[in-house]
Amino acid sequence: MREREHVLQLENITMQFGGVVAVNNLSLEVNKGEIVALIGPNGAGKTTAFNVITGVYQPTNGQALFHDKVYLRNHPQGKMKKGYKGENGLLYTSEYKLEGQKTKEEEKQRDHYVFSNHVLAPTPDHITKMGIARTFQNIRLWKSMTVFDNVIIAKHMRAKHNVFSSTFRISRKEEARMREETEALLREQGLWQHRDALATGLPYGLQRRLEIARALATEPKLLLLDEPAAGMNPQETLELADFIHEIRDKHHLTILLIEHHMDLVMNISDRIYVLDFGSLIAQGLPSEIQKNQHVIDAYLGVVEDE
Repeated sequence: MREREHVLQLENITMQFGGVVAVNNLSLEVNKGEIVALIGPNGAGKTTAFNVITGVYQPTNGQALFHDKVYLRNHPQGKMKKGYKGENGLLYTSEYKLEGQKTKEEEKQRDHYVFSNHVLAPTPDHITKMGIARTFQNIRLWKSMTVFDNVIIAKHMRAKHNVFSSTFRISRKEEARMREETEALLREQGLWQHRDALATGLPYGLQRRLEIARALATEPKLLLLDEPAAGMNPQETLELADFIHEIRDKHHLTILLIEHHMDLVMNISDRIYVLDFGSLIAQGLPSEIQKNQHVIDAYLGVVEDE
């Protein structure tokens, strides 16, 4: 059996704000080509986890890997060393030791953590260039710009020209290429006819599509969708399922999404992780999650009342 290729791995991620642990010791993985959902009640820590993955927050503890390479790592420091309420506070420091090691696997584990304990804190733009893009729960478009400009500016993330070449118009061919690719993306998303309109003038559903088109313009390998069905009616939500599959296949993406619409989650997800009060309470196939009593009690059992 062929081993799955990891795209994203979170290991023991904890995010603590003051005395509040928003995400506690979260470990998960997303494999190439998968659509994986992260679900849970409001305030469970889902968006906080997205913010850690994309560099908006530096985790208090833990590390993240992209295509098996560690790109993000931290451990409790300063005042947080005494005030830390999460688990594995010493795991990513030289203070962490495994006593009486006998196996190669234990030695490997020690090497993995003890000798790789330096802090890694890339900025969001660096993480985007790595190949991780996202949308937001509350749509964040450039309001004063047109639909076309919202996408082509994102295209510049991959541009090869610099200030010198731009000044002397040496990059004219590249600019033409980016405009062609922007047109193709807008046509693909059904937005070409709105290209000259201000982004905020679009209907809500089309603004969602524009935000996804802008994320796709950065040519990601991993796309994070934060509640893509928020504000959509049942018919739009139904169409969104097909749309997510379509962009996954056409753009060769791996997708991690947060979503409250359980019909959508169960229909499109390969696997599901469930958070409650910042901690992982279940993981598995959609059929397994639907039958998990802990998940039903914490979340699924109250969905109809929301």
